[in-house]
Amino acid sequence: KNYSRLFHDSYFSAALKNTLIYTLVTVPLQTAGALTVAAFFAQKLQSAAGGFLRSILFIPVIASSVTAATIWKIIFATDSGVCNTILGVFGIEKVNWLGNPSTALLSICIVAIWKNVGYFMVIYYAGMMAISRELYEAARIDGATQAQVFFRVTLPLLKPITYLVVTLGIIWSFQVFDLSYQMTGGGPGTSTVTLVMQIYNSAFKQYRVGYACALAMLLLALVLVINLVENLFFREREGRRDV
Repeated sequence: KNYSRLFHDSYFSAALKNTLIYTLVTVPLQTAGALTVAAFFAQKLQSAAGGFLRSILFIPVIASSVTAATIWKIIFATDSGVCNTILGVFGIEKVNWLGNPSTALLSICIVAIWKNVGYFMVIYYAGMMAISRELYEAARIDGATQAQVFFRVTLPLLKPITYLVVTLGIIWSFQVFDLSYQMTGGGPGTSTVTLVMQIYNSAFKQYRVGYACALAMLLLALVLVINLVENLFFREREGRRDV
C-alpha cells in the first residue's frame, strides 16, 4: 500500500526529480574539477607551497555542513551577498539565489561541489603520485605531448580511482539532506526537497513511519541499480580497451 502511494505522490516526484538533477550536476562537475586540480598539483606544484594549497582546498571537506551552509547563505544573500555584489559591478540585476525556484537547487549544487572537490582531489592526487615516472619518461621519449601523456597514460591508469570517485559521488548525492535542509528547508515550494528530506519529513514530522520505510527501500534500490549500471559501464569500457 505504501509503495503504491509513492507513485501518486507529487511530493515524491519532486523529491526524485530534484535528487536526480542534483546528482547529474554535482557528480560530473566535482569529478572533473577534482581531476583537473589534482593534475595541476601533480604536474606543476609538488613543492611545499603545493602542499599548503592542497590543505586550503581540503578545509571545506572538514568543515561541518552547518558552517558551510551558513557561509554560503551569507554569500548568496540577496541584498549584501558577495554574488550579487559582483553582479552589481557589471550592472546585472540582483538574483534571489535561494528564494527563486530556478536557482535554489543550482545554488545548493555549487555548495556541494565546493565542499566535495577537495576530498576527491586528494584521492586523484594520491593515484597520480603512485604512477611510475618511468611510464611518463617512456611516453616523452616516444614524442608524446603533455596532453597525450595525460589522456593516454595518466587517465587510463586512474580508471579505478575514477570509478571510486563516481561511485562515492553518486551515493553522497542520493544521501543529500543537510545542505538543502539548512539552506532552504526544501523550498521555495518543493524546488530543493530531496528523497532523504522526504524520508525525514515523513518519519519525524508526519509520523508516517511505514511510508518513510518504503521511501528508504526505494532509495536503496535506486542506488544499487545505478551503481550496477555504472559497474557494467566501466567493465565494458575496460573490456574494449583490453581488446
